[in-house]
Amino acid sequence: MDKKKKRRKRRAFTPEFKAEAVRLCAVGDRSIAHVADDLDLTESALRGWVQRAEIDAGKGPPEALNTAEREELAKLRRDNKRLTMERDILKAAATFFAGERMKFAFIAARDVAFPVAVMCRLLGVTRSGFYAWAKRPKPARAKSDAQLAATVAAVHHRSRRTYGSPRVHRELLAHGVRVGKKRVERLMRENGIQGRAKRRFKHTTNSKHGGPIARNLLAREFQVSAPNRVWVTDVTAITTGEGWLYPAPMLDLHSRRVVGWSVSDSNDTELALDVPRKALGARKPPPGLLHHSDRGSPYASDDYRAELRARGLRRSMSRKGDCWDNAVAESFFATLRAELVDHERYATRDAATKSIGDYIDNFYNVERRHSHLGYLNPIEFASSNCDHKFNNKWHSHGVHGNGGASRRGRPRKNQFAAWRFCFENAERVA
Repeated sequence: MDKKKKRRKRRAFTPEFKAEAVRLCAVGDRSIAHVADDLDLTESALRGWVQRAEIDAGKGPPEALNTAEREELAKLRRDNKRLTMERDILKAAATFFAGERMKFAFIAARDVAFPVAVMCRLLGVTRSGFYAWAKRPKPARAKSDAQLAATVAAVHHRSRRTYGSPRVHRELLAHGVRVGKKRVERLMRENGIQGRAKRRFKHTTNSKHGGPIARNLLAREFQVSAPNRVWVTDVTAITTGEGWLYPAPMLDLHSRRVVGWSVSDSNDTELALDVPRKALGARKPPPGLLHHSDRGSPYASDDYRAELRARGLRRSMSRKGDCWDNAVAESFFATLRAELVDHERYATRDAATKSIGDYIDNFYNVERRHSHLGYLNPIEFASSNCDHKFNNKWHSHGVHGNGGASRRGRPRKNQFAAWRFCFENAERVA
């Protein structure tokens, strides 16, 4: 087996040597290959020299560049690359010109993308000064930021990478870490840590049916002072590799807790019936509980109405085409999609069911901090005694009836004031 030919090192040749090699090809009857072999050159390199010599002599194609033009083009390309790099450096450094230390910080942050010497020259600082600054020990604030950033990242990871800065901040306070909200925002921004944002929901309601419609008894009074008084339900659709899957939860308006849930490959009455049966079996509420839903055909069916009547539940339905009448259920679906479903690709319905069940039972109900609940999770809010005092503070600040909302359901100014007071004083009034 022949050994592989060893690749020779790249060599540099003077213009005089190249001109002599081209002359030897032009005189006599030796071929370019023979001359290349005599001069220990590659045939392709010598042939390129001959072609460029012909172009320089005006014997080449009209569009071909001669040596001087090629050198000028190469120089222009180098200059353009340098100027583009310098422009990008100055553009990126526009916000860092507050002082020498900020310039050094900018150089340190971008020493992988741009040469240090070029950045120092453009920013008007010395390389020796930059390297001396880089060797100095970090200030206490920087060390504290590094430690806190690691804690913030851990909290965000435990939240299944769903929390934004408000919930991360509340989680830190709950664990005894005293830190400002703005500082948490800054550290998350600097370290590329982001929460998951909600998007618009998909309508799945089929209200074109002949079933009886219940009056809207809820009337958007979403502020409920005790558990097991008002439950809301709805259904949504998610895609899997096997087709559609329909999750249907039941939420307690008092704590926003999912008190029961079910899934099915069909959006039918059986799915709708399974949800209250599970919720009623687990919670056992007293008679008179208000059950609110949209106008979907399963909720208007004879079997569903008979089930609620037998269990002592009162029916309430949203107005036609008004999703805001069931805003809490729609908000739950938006959260479910933003924090879980939109980031998964479910091969089977069974995989989706397990994932949704894990999210509801092991995260949403027991860990996730809800802004409406003063950043408590539903279990904490329901088990604490702050709900009664929260409601008293609410009414003492002039918010009555439908929670301070206008006739169109928009919050009034006094409602925001009451929310702010109650949330900021949750520990004091609890």
